[in-house]
Amino acid sequence: MNLTEAVRNRRSIRSFSPEPVPKKIIKELISESMWSPSWGNTQPWEIVVTSGPKCEQFKKENREAFLSGVKPEPDIPMPEDWPDRHMDRYQEVGRGILTALEIERDDAVRRTEYYGTMFSLFDAPALVVITVDRKLSIEYALLDTGIFLQTFCLLAHAKDLGTCAMAASVFYPELLRKHFSITEEKRIVMGIALGFPDSGDPVNRFKRTRTDAEELITWVS
Repeated sequence: MNLTEAVRNRRSIRSFSPEPVPKKIIKELISESMWSPSWGNTQPWEIVVTSGPKCEQFKKENREAFLSGVKPEPDIPMPEDWPDRHMDRYQEVGRGILTALEIERDDAVRRTEYYGTMFSLFDAPALVVITVDRKLSIEYALLDTGIFLQTFCLLAHAKDLGTCAMAASVFYPELLRKHFSITEEKRIVMGIALGFPDSGDPVNRFKRTRTDAEELITWVS
């Protein structure tokens, strides 16, 4: 698999096999991802990896918090308003997911069931959580961790693993701190669900789109 194939074919996985991911492979992925560029080579990311019983308990409580209506309080605030063109893209992928799962837009029960599955990390067997020190300038730290995240996801795809970067995994940071001993000095940035994709699930195969690059480029000469 060459780099272009990895970039084009990698996708967010929303249904995982229960097969565990060997610790050796996760360590290799993180070690290789450490070569991601960062501002001044500061490498601000810190990583927590969980699988097994502790991961399962977190997924259970994370799902219960959502279904119980607990107010999310992520360390990184969620965007409150998007320009129309961004909202259109967001809604398009939502329609693709619901269509693949054969969930009608007005079927509130099944939509809630799907969101519950999302908060249980689509049953991924492992979760990789990225944090940064609160003393760091958050803008550059987030840029750097985003680069690390992309590198990790591409390398995982190259090993036939699936990933999904999930805001739903960090909506309730106190759950993460409780289960995984993350201190208040660390800002919880993002979680990556990790596992082997369930290739037979249609939610992992719906058609994806991207904006034509010419719509976003300004050529200057």
